[in-house]
Amino acid sequence: MKAPVDQYTPFTPTDDALVLASVSSPAEQELLNDWLAQQRRQHPDTNVEVLRLPHSDDPPPGVLAQLVEKLQADEDRSVVPVRVFWVPGGLPTRSKIVALLSGRDTYRPPEILQRRILRRDPSRARVVAGEPAKVSELRQQWADTTVAENAREFARFVIRRAALAIERVELRLLGPEYKSPRLIKPELLASARFREGLERIPGATVERAGEMLDELSTGWSRFSVDLIPSLGRAIFSRGFDPNIDYDRAEVEVMRRNLENHPAVLLFSHRSYLDGVIVPVAMQENRLPPVHTFAGINLSFGLMGPMMRHSGVIFLRRKLDDPLYRYVLRQFVGYIVEKRFNLSWSIEGTRSRTGKMLPPKLGLLAYVADAYLDGRSDDILLQPVSISFDQLHETAEYAAYARGGEKTPESLSWMYNFIKAQGERNYGKIYVRFPEAVSMREYLGEPHGSMTTDEDGKRLALQKMAFEVSWRILRATPVNATALVSALLLTTRGVALTLDPIHHTLQDSLDYLERKQTPMTNSALRLRTPEGVRAALDALSNSHPVTAVEGGRECVWRIAPEDEHEAAFYRNTLIDAFLETSIVELALAYAARSDGDRLEAFWNQAMRLRDLLKFDFYFADSSAFREHLAEEMSWHEDWETHVSAGGDRVNVLLRAKKPLIAGAMLRPFFEAYEIVADVLRDAPAEISEKELTKKALGLGNQYVAQGRVRSNESASALLFSTARQVAVDQDLLSAAADLAERRTAFRDELRDILRDMDTVEQISREQFYAREMQRRALRKPA
Repeated sequence: MKAPVDQYTPFTPTDDALVLASVSSPAEQELLNDWLAQQRRQHPDTNVEVLRLPHSDDPPPGVLAQLVEKLQADEDRSVVPVRVFWVPGGLPTRSKIVALLSGRDTYRPPEILQRRILRRDPSRARVVAGEPAKVSELRQQWADTTVAENAREFARFVIRRAALAIERVELRLLGPEYKSPRLIKPELLASARFREGLERIPGATVERAGEMLDELSTGWSRFSVDLIPSLGRAIFSRGFDPNIDYDRAEVEVMRRNLENHPAVLLFSHRSYLDGVIVPVAMQENRLPPVHTFAGINLSFGLMGPMMRHSGVIFLRRKLDDPLYRYVLRQFVGYIVEKRFNLSWSIEGTRSRTGKMLPPKLGLLAYVADAYLDGRSDDILLQPVSISFDQLHETAEYAAYARGGEKTPESLSWMYNFIKAQGERNYGKIYVRFPEAVSMREYLGEPHGSMTTDEDGKRLALQKMAFEVSWRILRATPVNATALVSALLLTTRGVALTLDPIHHTLQDSLDYLERKQTPMTNSALRLRTPEGVRAALDALSNSHPVTAVEGGRECVWRIAPEDEHEAAFYRNTLIDAFLETSIVELALAYAARSDGDRLEAFWNQAMRLRDLLKFDFYFADSSAFREHLAEEMSWHEDWETHVSAGGDRVNVLLRAKKPLIAGAMLRPFFEAYEIVADVLRDAPAEISEKELTKKALGLGNQYVAQGRVRSNESASALLFSTARQVAVDQDLLSAAADLAERRTAFRDELRDILRDMDTVEQISREQFYAREMQRRALRKPA
């Protein structure tokens, strides 16, 4: 029963060596004895002494006392950590599950099976030796990093160093996808840095800090690194194509980056599946796993221990305890210093509207502190775009838009969520890894001026987070679901046949290709009628498109009750058409303006950008103007046309394709207008809850009266950002002229909507002209 000697970490001969052997079964002891005998034959001049350690981070007092004695014997002796490494494979399923829930080393077979496994396959076990270190070197490291002084604490420190040295060897054997931190709690509690900080917090104790570390620690096991992605893949494969769509060039760039620096993977968040997809993507591409932050609300039932063992860190919803904030900050710093990767949603929560939410800076500030403290020479912020052809969660989001409440997470909720994944085919999942953002580039050198400049640091954090979000948006491919939903929403419930849907989509596809916007294969297939039909069939049966069959031709529509779901898909692509939509509205404004119409065009474009800044991401002011100027340059002598105003501007609008401002932006401006109308007779400091309630009531009235174009404008989700716009316009603070300013704001929004009417009228004329031409070509000679 001899195992092959590990080829990666040969024994390093010295005059005196203390082998710390972590073995805990007769089979492992025999393997160790064989290995020691071989080392002694190869290095007869070396005095090799062995101390057997149990598989435990906290050894019994007797073992600890022996180690204290052996460490005091000679400062020049080398300490060599040794362990039996079991190559994964062949464990019974029941043993795996028990090990998972107990947190045991799941790749170590049960003792009763070890001899049988080795008789059948001796290569399943290897004796591995970590890099040796002299006692004097270890003692200096201990003195530099901890506050402990007694010999027993030094012995515990040596055991922790030995375990970490073995982990590095095993990582080379397993691969980077199994990289996992250990000993976080004992390392932090023994740290001089950590203890010094605790002393500055009133009422803080080591015991309370330890309890918080227990709450944060993941108990990562190698089996969980395999199991959780497998479970995640099993869940989403019930309704999605099991093969996630990646950009392979992006994956390879990220792989090289992760070899040199720790990273924070910041992902877009549209579904609960996102937290599952990230570890799947890392494992499939043999990339180091990530510690994913999640709300403590997801730690329920069996999900809690399963997710903890796969690297999930559960956070409290409220960070109002100074000690908890400190422990969390130090925990993040330790993870970064040891070059492990972190992950969370940059939006903080799921977007219920489909568009990207503003970034949250809380956790990012802790990572920035770790960088500025010098715990890493750089930290990469890796944007991660996750998008879907369809989602079953859109029904839930539609309920939120109507004022519904969130369903609390529980085991029954989890069961229903998984069950819903198998109800139909939801298409593909797309994951993109655009270029990473360097923290060094924004914060300067570690220990630099930003360390004490809180205002400067916050501004840099905002810029970093914005850049990450911007790169996510630019990398997210436009899919067929979004394009078809956007088109059918413009018909206000009127059904269309296949041909006009196909022909109308071509202008949008031309625009996206000209702007080099990434598109999915499903979007590219919209060039053909067959591709359009496939997209319509996938969305039919009120998901959210309704197919009306039985006549001469099948026709498709979005019913009023399905508009909120369709709007979610449409909103995922608005950023691709945002600047061109603003161009259209600014042109319509210039056409009806007096004076310098070109200046009016630019002023209105900047005003629209300012009004929409809470709903969408924009380039900075100068880049935004450059983008609009570039787009207008597609039209010859455009500035002369705009300066002339009136019909000359309308000529530009009629030549522009697609005309899409109404399809993209009408629901948002109508939601703003509803809130502005509510504010006309509302108290100065109306609460957010009361404002939303009144806006929903008025919005539903306007929908019934036909005063707004669609149900989606009466949305609690849109009213939330509409309120932010009102606050930004200083319309929720008492003032002598508040009523006049509120009325003026409402009137401004109505003027914008009238400009939108103008653009939509020209768009309808284009549509009817194209339809007449198409039908004429189809008539027999």
